[in-house]
Amino acid sequence: MSGASSWLQKMRKGELVELSDTVGFTEYDGLKKTELEVALDDYLTKNASQFSSDTQLAPFYKGRNGSSPVKKEAASLASDIETKVKSVKRRVTKAAEELLATDDSEIEPATTRARSALTRTPRASALSNLSFASNVPLPPSPSVVADVIDRRTQVLRSKVANMYEDSGLIEYAQTTRESLSTVQAVQAVVTLFEFYNLRKEVLADRYAFTIPTINYLTSAPYDVKIPDLFLLLTASFWNPVSLWAITTLVIPLIASYFFNLTAKPSRTRSHAPHFAYKFDPLTFSIAKALMTFVVFGQDVNFGGLVDLESVARINSAVYGGWKGVLVGTGITGLITLYDAVLKK
Repeated sequence: MSGASSWLQKMRKGELVELSDTVGFTEYDGLKKTELEVALDDYLTKNASQFSSDTQLAPFYKGRNGSSPVKKEAASLASDIETKVKSVKRRVTKAAEELLATDDSEIEPATTRARSALTRTPRASALSNLSFASNVPLPPSPSVVADVIDRRTQVLRSKVANMYEDSGLIEYAQTTRESLSTVQAVQAVVTLFEFYNLRKEVLADRYAFTIPTINYLTSAPYDVKIPDLFLLLTASFWNPVSLWAITTLVIPLIASYFFNLTAKPSRTRSHAPHFAYKFDPLTFSIAKALMTFVVFGQDVNFGGLVDLESVARINSAVYGGWKGVLVGTGITGLITLYDAVLKK
């Protein structure tokens, strides 16, 4: 039996090491438990003046003062419990301070040891898995998900509707619809279609520049062509354009103005009759059809006033030739009749 205190002999080596750290005894490396008991006993005896007032070491110094074995045992037990409580508190505090003070490289070994310990213990591993699963947010029920999607869809739909209304597209669409829902608008569209095809003949497209290849869009080089406006100064432009304008616009407008079948007689003789249209659209279509058939279909030159070369150019440029123009007059004539029926 060593000469160490019985209070020290009852401690495990780990507790002796912790006690050594507490009282400042650091020369315990390589010592066995019995050797550490004797060395620690020596150290506490030599420094009794410093540690005798410490409640943690009271059992050691009471045992040295020769108290009864029963009291020694009770005091040792109480001191042992108190020491363990303080040791646990100190270890918790120390671990918290180390976690706050150390960086990730120091925390990693502790984390690895904890994981390995959990892996070695099946029950601990199962408890850890259950704890992790309880912390994972589970998705709600399908009905809740459907309600959330429905609410989000309604919000998105309302935002799109508000943006559509704020953009003014509804007003623009309604205005455009009102403008195009007339007989005059239909006749204007047919006339513009004819002139668009004629433009390619009288104002030839000339090469301007090339849009290079765009690798991002994987597009090929594109040659941009623009109308040759210098042709506006030549008879090559004005001869066919003038002939087309006279036969499809000027003469039909004059005929529709004087032969206006939309006149409604006034109730009193002192007032002039009221015309629904300044230019009768049906008369306009009929006159245009007659002029097209005579000039472009039968090559009538009216005593040399009509240039037959211009007639040929117009026939080759307009979609479908003179027959295509007749189809356009037939469409505008039918729309005029339909409009008159709706107004009855």
